[in-house]
Amino acid sequence: MPNQPNTPIDEARFEAEWEQDQELLAQLAANGDVATIARTVDVSFIGREQALEVLAEAAEDLGFEFGQFVPDEDAEEEGQWRLDLDIVQTIEPEAVKALTRKCLEIEATYSGVEYDGWGCMATTGAND
Repeated sequence: MPNQPNTPIDEARFEAEWEQDQELLAQLAANGDVATIARTVDVSFIGREQALEVLAEAAEDLGFEFGQFVPDEDAEEEGQWRLDLDIVQTIEPEAVKALTRKCLEIEATYSGVEYDGWGCMATTGAND
């Protein structure tokens, strides 16, 4: 059984992910997003089916809800799958930083699993 997250991560990778996160946050804000509104955030992991199955089984214990588990049609390598997990939270910068760190800890903990980013719909508070 893999250890729970809090596994050391590659800080350079974290900084690179954070740069991408900031770009996404800016795009969402440009579309009228209100970062303080909680919403479903989708995080994706890619890898071989067996490796992702182990993570899917642990998702709830890690604070996520199962989203979907499908073959990764965009994969560079044949046989890759994508696991999408959902979490309800805000997308304030510190919350996104914590989520990205948690996902990279999951990647470091679960062999054969690669974090592939997060996404969500812009939430304006008007009929969302």
